[in-house]
Amino acid sequence: MKWSGIILARLILGVLLVFAGAVKAFNPQLFAYELEQYNLVPVPLIHFVAITLPWIELLCGLLLLTGFWVRASAWVATGLMVAFLAAVLSVIVRGLKIKCGCFGTVGTEFVGWWHVALDAGLLAMAVWLTRHGKE
Repeated sequence: MKWSGIILARLILGVLLVFAGAVKAFNPQLFAYELEQYNLVPVPLIHFVAITLPWIELLCGLLLLTGFWVRASAWVATGLMVAFLAAVLSVIVRGLKIKCGCFGTVGTEFVGWWHVALDAGLLAMAVWLTRHGKE
């Protein structure tokens, strides 16, 4: 049972991170624009983050899917989910009406409580994998 839970968590996190990273990596201009809307990253760093963050997501997702360095990639996924959750909560608290940008142009809905629930669930999976994933 434990192994099937580990595999399921790895698959869910891995697929979402690969997909999210890929759609942003191949359109960094759009991601930079969406990132700017959050008003959290200093302007001089927006393009750097828009270029590097998707590749971190992509690599982390691939490692989870392949089963290499599961705990290490789960720690990276945990950090990513904490950052994404904080960003989404920040948007809600500040009352901004912006598009998420989580999945490039695929998910074009505005940031809302659904994103908090999604990120919190993914965060829980990532934390669980840091403890139970194999190395």
